[in-house]
Amino acid sequence: MSYQKLEQHQQQIHRLSHLSAICGWDQAAMMPAGGSEARADAMAELGVLIHQKRTAPELGDWIANAECEPLDEVQRANLAEIKRHWQDASLLPGTLVEALSLAGSKCEHAWRSQRKHNDWAGFAVNLQEVVSLSREVAQRRADALGVRPYDAMLALYEPGMTSARLDQIFGDLSGWLPSLIQQVSERQQSDALLIPQGPFPIATQQALGREVMGVLGFDFAHGRLDVSSHPFCGGVATDVRITTRYNEQEFISSLMGIVHETGHARYEQGLPRHLLGQPVAEARSMGIHESQSLFCEMQLGHDPAFLALLAPHIRTHFGDQTAFEPANLVKIYNRVEPGLIRVDADEVTYPVHVILRYELERDLIEGRIEVADLPELWDGKMQQWLGITTQGNYRDGCMQDIHWTDGSFGYFPSYTLGAMYAAQLRFALERELGNLSQIIAAGRLPEIFAWLGRHIWSQGSQHSTDELIRRATGEPLNPHWLRQHLEQRYLP
Repeated sequence: MSYQKLEQHQQQIHRLSHLSAICGWDQAAMMPAGGSEARADAMAELGVLIHQKRTAPELGDWIANAECEPLDEVQRANLAEIKRHWQDASLLPGTLVEALSLAGSKCEHAWRSQRKHNDWAGFAVNLQEVVSLSREVAQRRADALGVRPYDAMLALYEPGMTSARLDQIFGDLSGWLPSLIQQVSERQQSDALLIPQGPFPIATQQALGREVMGVLGFDFAHGRLDVSSHPFCGGVATDVRITTRYNEQEFISSLMGIVHETGHARYEQGLPRHLLGQPVAEARSMGIHESQSLFCEMQLGHDPAFLALLAPHIRTHFGDQTAFEPANLVKIYNRVEPGLIRVDADEVTYPVHVILRYELERDLIEGRIEVADLPELWDGKMQQWLGITTQGNYRDGCMQDIHWTDGSFGYFPSYTLGAMYAAQLRFALERELGNLSQIIAAGRLPEIFAWLGRHIWSQGSQHSTDELIRRATGEPLNPHWLRQHLEQRYLP
C-alpha cells in the first residue's frame, strides 16, 4: 500500500529532524563559539537532506494512491498532514532552503555577541540577508497558495489562521487592554512588596528549577534542563531539551521561565507515543504549543495556591526570608509593570509586545517597511503602548528576540493566541473538575495534567486547531476568556 510507504518515509524524515533538533539545542546550549561556521554548514547540509526527503518525486503519486485506499480516521488525518507538509516543502527549491539556513545560522550566532554590545549596525547587515531570503520564501509560497505573503508564513506556525483574522482578534484586544493596564497599574501602586535578597547561586537555582519541574510532572528519563542565552524548548518528544538563563541577583524570572518551558515539555512528552514519527503525532500549532506553556506558567504558576506550594521549596534552597511568604510571592509574580523585555513581561502587558512584533514583521515581510526602519518604529510603538522608550537601546528593543535571526516570521502571534487558548482551556477544565485554585491547594495537579493530556496532548494533529479547541472547550477560539481571566485575577 502507498500509505505504508508514506509512513516509512515519514519515519526517515522524523529521524533526520531528530538529529537537526539536537544539533540546534547543542548549538544554543553547549557548542563552543569556534564551532559556529562548521555547525552552520552541517545543519544547512542536513536541512537540504530533509528538504529532499520532503520533496521526493515519488511522494505525489504515493499520496494520490493513498487517498484511494481504505484508511481509518487517524490514518486519514495523518495522510492530510503528510500532504500539507509535502505541498509546503515542494514550493521551495533546495538552494533557497540552504541559503536561508546558512544566513539564519550566521545571523543567530552573530546576534549572541552583537546584542550584548548593542551593535545594531552589525546586526542589521545580517538581518537584511535573512529578511531578503524570507521575503522570497513568502512570495513563492503566497503565489502558489493564492494568499498574502505574510499569511503564507503564518500558515507555517498557525495553519488556518490569517492576518485578517489576527487583525480582528488583536483589534478587539487593543480596544480594552490599554484601559486594563492602566486600571491594574493604578490599583497596584499602593501594594508594598518585598524583593528577595540575593545573591542566589546558579547551582542552587538549577536545583530548585529541577525540583519544580518534578512537581510539574516532567519526565527526566526523556529530557533535561540546560542554560542558553534565550530560554527555549527543543529536542523531540522522547528527548526534550529545555533551557533557561540565570541571574545570581534574582531567581524570580529564571524559575518561572523553567515553569513555562516545562509546559512546552509536558506537551511534547504527552504526544501520542504510538504514532511518533508521523505528522499526526506532532503538536497541532505553535499557538497550541504556547497554550500549554502559558497554562503552566500563568494559569498554574501565577495562581496564589501554586505559589503557596512553591514557597517551601524556595525556602529550602535559599533560606528563610519574609519575601518568600506566599502572599508576597503573589505580589511579585502578579505585578503589572510596563517593561522593555518581552520574556520578562507580566501577562497583562505581554500582548502589547506581541502585537508590536506582529505589526512590524507583517509589514517587513510584505515590503511596507525595511530593516533600517525597525528601531524607530519599535520605539514609537513602545511609547504609544507602554509609555517607555527604546531609543538607542537596541539590545532591549528590536534586537532582544532570537526569532527573526533564522527567518521565523509569522511565529510571534502564537504567543498571544496561546494565552487565549490557555484561558479558554482553564475555564473549560473548571467546568469539569472544579475551581483551579482549589484543585492545586488539594494537591490534585496530576488531575489537571491528565485533563490536558486527554483533550490536547494525546490528540496530536488529528484535528484542525479550531476543531481541537472546540472539542476541548465547546467552542472555537474566543478571546473573551482571556479578558475574563485577566479581570478576575487583577480586578477582583
